[in-house]
Amino acid sequence: MTEAEATRREPPTFAVRPEIRLIAADMDGTLLDDDNELHEHLWPLVRELSRRGIVFCPASGRQYFNLLERFADVADDVVFIAENGTYVVARGQEVSSDCLELDVVGRLVAAVRTLRTRGADVGAVVCGKRSAYIERQDAPFRAEVDKYYSRLTVVDDLADVTDDEVLKVAVFTFGSAAHDVAPALAGFRATHQVVVSGEHWADIMNTTANKGEGIRHLQAALGITRAETMVFGDFLNDLEMMDAADYSFAMDNAHPELRARARFVAPSNSENGVVRTISSVLGLSWT
Repeated sequence: MTEAEATRREPPTFAVRPEIRLIAADMDGTLLDDDNELHEHLWPLVRELSRRGIVFCPASGRQYFNLLERFADVADDVVFIAENGTYVVARGQEVSSDCLELDVVGRLVAAVRTLRTRGADVGAVVCGKRSAYIERQDAPFRAEVDKYYSRLTVVDDLADVTDDEVLKVAVFTFGSAAHDVAPALAGFRATHQVVVSGEHWADIMNTTANKGEGIRHLQAALGITRAETMVFGDFLNDLEMMDAADYSFAMDNAHPELRARARFVAPSNSENGVVRTISSVLGLSWT
């Protein structure tokens, strides 16, 4: 047995199998492996969950259209929590949304521009329901944005985006979001959330918006309790999601703060931890 095999975390088991009706999982660092791929066993699992009447829900900071593209073959069998909980969609129909005021969007765009004039290598993405919008167009920035936004519109001036409902403003930095972006936008914290959603990304949203609230909206719409809910995450934008479910799992690769918030730990994203844990907890055997 290799050292890696010896330290490989096994999925938890429970003496009594829980009655689960809703399962939500983050994407990056959780469902996706280190090569940004979804495991082949996810697809039969999602179909089996649907057959059993269990709702599977990708819950991500990614754009709805990006999630829809990744889950195209099973789109009718899942519900999407997109844009860090600001937009919940089932079979193309909105379940809930939490949008920014346009004057706030304008102030955020101006703040990001100021950061750039001070030497920070940053760019803003205005995330609307119909599209995401950018004004920065250089190839390195586009390569990063294109990973997460499948429907993207280039505009001359982000402040002119007034004909869409804006869910959040995302800021990408080639440096550290925690050190370069979040402190610079601290002035917005009195009225809005500034969430570090990845090493290079920060999201600015209403104070009422997060993945946990997205799950609660979905629970209310479907008549599902937190005792019937299982969630998986790895990073700080998954914190509130841990509070929305009795069966909350931090991935083995998760941020220490998230591990402290979750009730259980699942194998890492590189070990297909989500699929293996769901299969273990629900008694499914094909994986």
